Amino acid sequence: MKGLTEKQRNILDFIEDFMEVNMMAPTVYEIAEHFGIKTSTVFAHVRSLQKKNYLTRSSKARSISLKHPHRKNRRPAGLRCVPLFNSPEEAGSSKGKDTEIYYDSAVLKNAGDLRKLFAVKIGSEMGDLGMLDGDIAILKRAPETLRNGDIVLVKIGGVPQMRSCHEIEPGIMEFISGDREKIVLHSDGQRFPVEGVVVGLQRNL
Repeated sequence: MKGLTEKQRNILDFIEDFMEVNMMAPTVYEIAEHFGIKTSTVFAHVRSLQKKNYLTRSSKARSISLKHPHRKNRRPAGLRCVPLFNSPEEAGSSKGKDTEIYYDSAVLKNAGDLRKLFAVKIGSEMGDLGMLDGDIAILKRAPETLRNGDIVLVKIGGVPQMRSCHEIEPGIMEFISGDREKIVLHSDGQRFPVEGVVVGLQRNL
């Protein structure tokens, strides 16, 4: 990538990574958010990349297209992979980071940024929550909102556990485990200690 500044190379790499994972181009706002810069700065870099013949872009949303992709997609068509952890406890550590699982990206088309997904193997204690021993739950990290009935990975006493969450009243959530144990947590104006929310499930048949 001759003739590019370091920032332009980083933006080009981010665009290609984003397109490979999400199967669509990032918006200018997503690029700006990732690098912590103003959208006007991103527009300037994108225009420079257009002039240098590295990409094209129209006025439509997600219209960025790479003219000379320098990587080949090594994943089967329609499939994406996410980090797989052997248990909820491992999901809170660096263990399992080199293990991946493939999933059908079409199933999770409404999951948002697919780079925030990870997977956890389920044990026998989750039957009451609709998950069986050996199932693999796919979660979205750091969800912005929680809904009644969401199954989440939440830290209880510093230990990650899978629980079903229910809002008792604004700012107060009840987290129920597979054995029906209940824990009530107050947000106190802060985010609940939720590591991720389940957005998909692969059943071990």
